[in-house]
Amino acid sequence: MGDSLEKTKSILSVDTCVDWRGRPCNSNKHGGMGAAAFVLGLQAFEMMAIAAVGNNLITYVYSEMHFPLSKAANVVTNFVGTVFLLSLLGGFLSDSYLGSFRTMLIFGFIELSGFTVLTVQAHYPGLRPAACEMGSSGEGDECEEAKGYKALMFFSALYLVALGSGCLKPNIISHGADQFQKQDPTQFKKLSTFFNCAYFAFCTGELIALTLLVWVQTHSGMDLGFGVSTAAMLLALISLLSGASFFRNNPPRGSIFTPIAQVFVAAFTKRKQICPSNSEMLHGSHNGVVKLLHTDNFRFLDKACIKSEETRGGTREESPWKLCTVTQVEQVKIILSVIPIFACTIIFNTILAQLQTFSVQQGASMNTTLTNSFQIPPASLQSIPYLILIFLVPLYETAFVPLARRLTATDSGITPLQRVGTGLFVATFSMVSAALVEQKRRHSSNLSILWIAPQFVIFGISELFTAVGLVEFFYKQSVEGMQSFLTAMTYCSYSFGFYLSSLLVSVVNKVSGGGSGGGWLSHNDLNKDRLDLFYWLLAGLSLVNFFNYLFWANRYSQLVAP
Repeated sequence: MGDSLEKTKSILSVDTCVDWRGRPCNSNKHGGMGAAAFVLGLQAFEMMAIAAVGNNLITYVYSEMHFPLSKAANVVTNFVGTVFLLSLLGGFLSDSYLGSFRTMLIFGFIELSGFTVLTVQAHYPGLRPAACEMGSSGEGDECEEAKGYKALMFFSALYLVALGSGCLKPNIISHGADQFQKQDPTQFKKLSTFFNCAYFAFCTGELIALTLLVWVQTHSGMDLGFGVSTAAMLLALISLLSGASFFRNNPPRGSIFTPIAQVFVAAFTKRKQICPSNSEMLHGSHNGVVKLLHTDNFRFLDKACIKSEETRGGTREESPWKLCTVTQVEQVKIILSVIPIFACTIIFNTILAQLQTFSVQQGASMNTTLTNSFQIPPASLQSIPYLILIFLVPLYETAFVPLARRLTATDSGITPLQRVGTGLFVATFSMVSAALVEQKRRHSSNLSILWIAPQFVIFGISELFTAVGLVEFFYKQSVEGMQSFLTAMTYCSYSFGFYLSSLLVSVVNKVSGGGSGGGWLSHNDLNKDRLDLFYWLLAGLSLVNFFNYLFWANRYSQLVAP
């Protein structure tokens, strides 16, 4: 699916990459998996740093900042949502003005400053509300919630981290993928392997964060835990700087939004024109520099490529706001075509939001004791899928892909769209498992925390398919100058998923409470809440979303078919 679109991008494409000094790249020195390894180091350390904060943040916000449970959950989902929404800014700045390397360097240090401020606040008691036991015998209602300069310091630090990480994330993937020349078929085939390696680095960082770093936070204090995250972020920047002399860098090409806006303005200006039946008559279709072939979808945009009579007669040139090239128009068509695919992954990330918020609190209300001397920190349960995926990702690459390749004749085994769809289907069963376990927990006084492990395992498997497939799909649909921005759309899906989670919590509380304030998720006590019903609602939405995805994926495949 989409293979024909990828082939059109190689037509007369020229390698314009430069080294860190702006000189043309040397294929023997720059790029390849060796250079990408430094990017993978950045990915692992940065993920380690932010995952340790994000995945246990609800505990800190609830226990130390004294926000009510539902408000604390929304603080976390809004933070994570903002991280991924800001990826669009990072992608835009990279493609338009800074380039991916400089963008990562600048915002990496911004993220580092946020971690530092969080560490300082967690270390000094005077910068936090007075110590108080939340949710204990009703005393939680009397705890002082963080306000004034304490809240300002906390949210400033948190959103410095969000700004840095958000602008960093899309560039990590796109910069790593840029190390492989699209003009070289042998190197281009390694892209799928790189995306799997990037996910392996992601899983490694998550696993260390959710085991070692969460254990440090739980047993040695959040200040030391945040301090370790700060050190991990510093190592991430060292990894990035170490690879500077080996990187292939795509130079920025000016505002990526201007050519897009020109297409819409030109198409609207010439809305009364009739598109020629022969696409060769469109501007830029045979001038020797076309990088995208003409397609028949969104034909109304082709009007932007129709020359006026004066232009055809050679008497004058038209403004770029009135006449665009086929490549410009096809670039806009790509963006419009992938939006429905992007939208279908939002519910998937809403499920992820539950595993980082309510599922952590669900585990905290269960029996966390494994032995007389060892207890599982609830946030560490999120390490289970990554522990499994540490083994599954190499197995996927070395066993599944070669087998599937023989059956499908596709370089990556299955297409990115097929991979995304598989993950969306599997994710539904994560919420089914969560709902069943919550029902059992409500009627059991000493249920082991290990009962909620399956919901994390199932979602981890689904993420192996959907998360990697979506990144690969978006990067392969991008054209020169838009790699980081289109990759950022992948992370934007995470953002909308987490924002939708916050919205769903508020709506569900309002609807289920019937104005009485007794909604499914309105208490600070899960024994009084109906988290199981909320999970069932998400399972139903996920299943409906899967069938919606099948429709749009099939339609997309028909649009790009040769």
